[in-house]
Amino acid sequence: MDRALRSVNRVLLALAGLLLLALGLAALVGGFDLARHWNFDMPSGWPWARPDDVLLSGTDRTKWRDESWWWPSVFAGLGLLVVLLLWWLLAQLRRRRLGEVLVESGDGEGALLRGRALANVLEAEAASLPGVDKAAVRLTGRRTAPRASVELLLSAHAEPGPVLGRVSGEALENARSSASLEALPAEVRLRTVKHRPERVV
Repeated sequence: MDRALRSVNRVLLALAGLLLLALGLAALVGGFDLARHWNFDMPSGWPWARPDDVLLSGTDRTKWRDESWWWPSVFAGLGLLVVLLLWWLLAQLRRRRLGEVLVESGDGEGALLRGRALANVLEAEAASLPGVDKAAVRLTGRRTAPRASVELLLSAHAEPGPVLGRVSGEALENARSSASLEALPAEVRLRTVKHRPERVV
């Protein structure tokens, strides 16, 4: 789902960028009268080619106002646009956690494990490792191919390298094998405890 959301984001950003680029170029061509200065012709029917032209004339703006279908179509289009924008906004704000993980037994059968339960076990094991004060784990991806996002708060004198090795070789490997997963890709973020400076007299 996250991959689909990223694809939608890229498409929307690309379309918005192309639209803004086209509008910007049209404003430059019309506002600076580039067609006359550089001796080229705009396409037939181009609405804004000179500085004194307008994008929509009064006739164009009021052309369909007396038609019975005009205002319902305008409101329906705007309503659909608002719904799509709200869906897109909520999709960005929603924290996408993996609800369940498929645990295969090897004979073609399997069981569903709650994603939160697996994350809690992985979180507890990571937090119990030497040099780790606190751990937070979030599972994303698909139930057949989960991904782990791990945040670790390290102790003041912990060495990041050995801690990362233990998390990868012990906690993540135990979670992968217990859920019978072929792989458990993970992104691990390390933070250290910040102590307030103390004045020594």
